[in-house]
Parts: sequence; structure tokens; C-alpha cells
Amino acid sequence: MQRPTTVKGWLAFPLVLLVRGYQLLISPLLPQSCRYYPSCSAYAVTSLERFGPLKGTWLAGHRLLRCNPWSAGGVDHVPSRWEDRPRFGRPRTEDRHTH
Repeated sequence: MQRPTTVKGWLAFPLVLLVRGYQLLISPLLPQSCRYYPSCSAYAVTSLERFGPLKGTWLAGHRLLRCNPWSAGGVDHVPSRWEDRPRFGRPRTEDRHTH
């Protein structure tokens, strides 16, 4: 876990601790069910550290909504820029084909 160096990092820190607590205490008791790599909880930690509490929570929530029995799953990393975030019904910037 990275030590926060910005204001948004410090504001996200309690949320990161909650997710880490889930990873250490609850997740080992449950069967693996995440359809994505990295797992949804790892995705949440990265998004919170990268984008802060508001945008990071939005990205993590969006990921949780996509992780369901009808999803194909696969590799889905946290975007490096906010503009490249996944959107409902629209592919990410790097997934679009430009002609």
C-alpha cells in the first residue's frame, strides 16, 4: 500500500483501508467469483489511489456493476487518465477504432 502524498490521496486513504480490510478479512472466506483481472477489490484500491475518493469510488462502483454472471470478464486495468474511463454503452478510448 502506497503512502498518500497528495490531498486527494489522504482523503482516499480511509477508503483504501476499508478495501484492504475486506481483502484480508472477508475475501479469504468467500469463493473466488470476480470475472476480471485484476480483481474488483484490487481495481478499487488502484482507482482510489490514482483518482482520489470521488472519481476512484465512481470507477470502482462502475467496475462492480460490470462484474456479474452475464459479463464475459477479462483483463480490465484502471485507466491511466480519467478521460479513458469506461462508460456505459461506450467503449474506452483505446478500444475505439479510429479510421
